Amino acid sequence: MSTPARPRVGTVLFDADSTLSAIEGIDWLATLRGPDMAREIAVLTDCAMNGLMPLDDVYVERLARIRPTRRDLDALARAYIERIVPGTVELFAALHAAGVTVHVISGGLRDALLPLATHLGVSPEQVHAVSLRSPRGDDVLDALDGDQPLSTQGGKPVIVRRLLYANTMKRPIAFVGDGSTDAAAQPLVDRFIAFTGVVRRASVVAVADAEARSMDELTALLFHTAP
Repeated sequence: MSTPARPRVGTVLFDADSTLSAIEGIDWLATLRGPDMAREIAVLTDCAMNGLMPLDDVYVERLARIRPTRRDLDALARAYIERIVPGTVELFAALHAAGVTVHVISGGLRDALLPLATHLGVSPEQVHAVSLRSPRGDDVLDALDGDQPLSTQGGKPVIVRRLLYANTMKRPIAFVGDGSTDAAAQPLVDRFIAFTGVVRRASVVAVADAEARSMDELTALLFHTAP
């Protein structure tokens, strides 16, 4: 990886699934329920991420079918870290060292993403994801815990607006992600970067200001490279 120098940005907002880690968390959970379930859930996820159907239409349905347990989420947390995209740890270390503000904004499950964020030096307050609850009071977490905007197609713009209103982000602001829900935030930030190191979605690349096919390429977009 090139040695980064001055940052080009003041804040970077990252998606998590298929961006920081090479898995889609909900699809990974579905594999625990067998190959048939895995295929069915993957189709729903792919449709939502490509913008073919709103995330709202599939989010709760996927949870209801998978019925994840606390143990499942713990296993997913480990898988996120095991499948971290090469170069991510180094990039986050460089961003922190340069004083760049970093947030993770994901439609993934918060309990499973927090260990990954900690691994990358991101505080829980800067992790925005979906919280679940058990409606029956058992070990199965298959219901949204109140209002969860990131379970919807327009959730990421909602979170970005909240952060802008709080006036805690330094400009310029970049958003890095792979899916249609990430691209929805493009009008609110200074630069939307389509990360295609895990999966390339043509519809997302088409509206992006830049494309990064690896963390090396992303580093070059976020930093002025030292001579």
